[in-house]
Order: sequence, then C-alpha cells, then structure tokens
Amino acid sequence: MRVIARDGTHEIEIARSRFRCTVARVDAVDAAQAVIDRVRRAGPDATHHCTALRIGDPATGDLAARSSDDGEPSGTAGVPMLEVLTRRGLTDVVAVVSRWFGGTRLGAGGLVRAYSGVLAATLDTVGELRRVRHRELLLAVGHDRAGRLEHDLRHSPYRLCGVEHGADVTLTVAVPETATGAFAAWLAEHTAGDVEALDTGPRDLYLP
Repeated sequence: MRVIARDGTHEIEIARSRFRCTVARVDAVDAAQAVIDRVRRAGPDATHHCTALRIGDPATGDLAARSSDDGEPSGTAGVPMLEVLTRRGLTDVVAVVSRWFGGTRLGAGGLVRAYSGVLAATLDTVGELRRVRHRELLLAVGHDRAGRLEHDLRHSPYRLCGVEHGADVTLTVAVPETATGAFAAWLAEHTAGDVEALDTGPRDLYLP
C-alpha cells in the first residue's frame, strides 16, 4: 500500500478563486474528521471545504472511502478528489481543498479540473511511501555473541530496529511478512540454530 510521505499544503489560483489543498496521513476516520475540522476552523471565510479520504487496507476490503462536495455542484469536487487518491493507490490519507470564490464561475468541468489538479499537485509536493507490513521479532542472545549477530543483521536484508542491553542483549528485528521463512533460515545459519525469534506481532514500515 502507498501513503503520503508527509503532511502538507499547496495552493493554486484559477480565475481569481483560490484553491488550498491540505493532505494528512491518518489511521482512522475520526482522525480524518479532526483534520477536516481543523482546516475549517483555520479558514472560516472559505466558500467551500471539499474533502476526500481513503483509510484502511484495499486488499482485504477493510477500506473506508468517502468524499464531500460541501456545497459545490454534485460530483465536481469530492468525487474527483477521491478518484485521484484511488488512481494513485493511496490509503490512510485525508485531503481537504478549501476554496475562496473569486467571482468567476468555472463550470462543472473547470471545477473538476481545479479540485483534482490542486490535490494532484499537493501529492507531488509531499511525495509518497510504501507501507509494508512486517513482523516484529525479538532475539535474545548473550553479550559475548551479541556484537557479531548485530553486525550480521546490519549487513543483512533485514531491518535491525533496536538493541537493548540487560541480562542478555535483545535485538529487535523487522522482517517482511513474506520473508519470515527466509529469515528463520538466515538466523539458523548465523547462530548455529540455537537462537529463537519471538514474534511480538505486526509492525508497519514506511519505505521509499
């Protein structure tokens, strides 16, 4: 799945109407609504605050996808914005386009181009990342072996996320869900098979 790399804003002007787009990464509909409310409070004089959001996992069908024209002619604002998010395969994102009417009517086609265009430009500005589901694994080893294993992990395809020193040394490793079998074989090869990985659950990483 793809997500935006960072939150951001971008503004364009068309026929004296200002279109300011705000995008934010969110993980729940309530969080998206909080962003929408914040943008409304920041621009109470705007003529419209049109919105689109996609949150969840499209692959499993656990996806919330919503849009609002907020008073613009039906289908000219929120729906085109949602189509931009869908075409790019983005999720966990909310977009708000605030419009300050400049006195010139743009027509349905002009509105569609304005709302979708400013959102596309904003997405280009903030960039995109891949959200990749990993398993978080804990490896407990003695202090005499930890340095070697840490070195091997840092030069492996797997991501070392943390090192904690206690009675033993605990290494936290993130392994793609599709590579847990390969990691088990790698670990057995590099530890003579006497270190077990404790799976503590899923962990999402955001990668280029």
